[in-house]
Amino acid sequence: MSREKKNTFLLHGGILALAGIIVRVIGMLYRIPLINIIGSEGNGIYSVAFNIYNIMLVLSSYGLPMAVSKLTSARFAKKQYRNAGQIFRSSVIVSVCTGGTAALVLFFGSGAIEKFYKTVTGLSIPLKVLAPTIFFVAILGVVRGFFQGQGTMIPTAVSQLIEQIINAAVSIIAGFMLMKAFASSANASAYGAAGGTLGTAAGALVALLFLVGIYIIYRPVFLKMMAKDHVSEKLPSGEIYKTIILTMVPIIIGQTLYNISAVIDDAMYSNMASSMYSASKIKADLGNFASCFTLLISIPQGVASAMSSSMLPSVVASFTEGKIRDVRTKISNTVKTNMFIAIPSFVGLTVLGEPIIKLIFSSADSAQGAVMLKIGACAVVFYTLSTVTSSALQGINKMNVPVIHSFISLVIHIIAVFAMLKWSRLGIYAIVIGNASFPVLILILNLISLRKYTGYKMEYLQTFGIPLVCSAFMGIVTILSYRLMYMLTSSNAVSVIVALVFALVSYFAPVVLLKKMKNRR
Repeated sequence: MSREKKNTFLLHGGILALAGIIVRVIGMLYRIPLINIIGSEGNGIYSVAFNIYNIMLVLSSYGLPMAVSKLTSARFAKKQYRNAGQIFRSSVIVSVCTGGTAALVLFFGSGAIEKFYKTVTGLSIPLKVLAPTIFFVAILGVVRGFFQGQGTMIPTAVSQLIEQIINAAVSIIAGFMLMKAFASSANASAYGAAGGTLGTAAGALVALLFLVGIYIIYRPVFLKMMAKDHVSEKLPSGEIYKTIILTMVPIIIGQTLYNISAVIDDAMYSNMASSMYSASKIKADLGNFASCFTLLISIPQGVASAMSSSMLPSVVASFTEGKIRDVRTKISNTVKTNMFIAIPSFVGLTVLGEPIIKLIFSSADSAQGAVMLKIGACAVVFYTLSTVTSSALQGINKMNVPVIHSFISLVIHIIAVFAMLKWSRLGIYAIVIGNASFPVLILILNLISLRKYTGYKMEYLQTFGIPLVCSAFMGIVTILSYRLMYMLTSSNAVSVIVALVFALVSYFAPVVLLKKMKNRR
């Protein structure tokens, strides 16, 4: 692999990763006023509704962006542009059918779903608002996958930023207006949650319209590429649909197994904890878990998703050309880049979790949130590694392997969480432990399979050595600087900002120094 190609691959991954971080930061920031508007109960309803929405989204269309990206990349590597166009058109039809069906099922089945959650009353209200979003996102994913398959992540990155900005603005405004309009209703919190979900629908629709506009501009260029294509042979429609479905189904099943763990956790906790806690306490705990834990760790996790999306078409192209050594190199580069972010994020959330929660979630239980992060922030590292390795296996046509690994981990996860809820007093912390441990087994099994099929061996010292040493130093400097500033100013906000500045300097300075020492050897 040439240095130019390596730099292009990492550059596009970096662009998408940066966009992903900004998107998640915006997501975290707008949740601050939203949570304050809809309250802890509204936030609990909002988080449960989103977990259900995510399952429906995964079942209907999650696999489409990766499937389109993978199939488009393979055709572009062989200069089969007409076949790539056939795949794109057929994928749009599939997305309309699957996304439309899932949207209808969620809308009309929302009442039945609410009955499954004994203590989460009013759940059907935000679910009905989320239903059309599935349809928009299904088509949106196909267009994003089409551009990603050609090695460019910029349309996806820009559309994600637009989507989140619209989402944030509409969520806050709609949440406020609906809470005010239904203040006297018994389901006031549920209507507030519905306001938050309305932003998700609006953001997805605007992002879709943006990407359709980009495609219309790009279409003449693509038509010229297809006109010069003398390699492709027209494929039967049935074969194309079969290829798309066989590619997306394993991706869907694998992600469903991961997301369904969150839904099962919510259901187990809301039902099994009802004998110990009130309905309000349970919804508040679930809301705290969604904001103080899940939302915060999702920011560095977004880097893994972005880098994996960037890596997939590149790995597919190398694998299609029979360049297994390049495949190993790309996996290694992606893993190392992700650990450069994931490890300090884990350390930072562990040592500075409570002050950050106090700063951004004034209505949340910061002490409970801090314990959650101390117990489960390591999920950032494990989730990152399991995501990258699963994407690598999909790139080398071992689509079913990550699915099997996810299923094994899910079974063990359910048994472990059930046992902790049944025979311990851990409460919501059982869910945190389960969340952190779920990707560990997937990672171990993925590494075994990658070694078997590609000869890839993780370079543990090179991958973890420098980030771990620098992160440990950063953690010490960060907590000391926070405590010193708090003693001097008694201001949490000032202390957090100063501590974050010290964190950046104390991490990156040693990284640069150690790399220079390594290069001199």
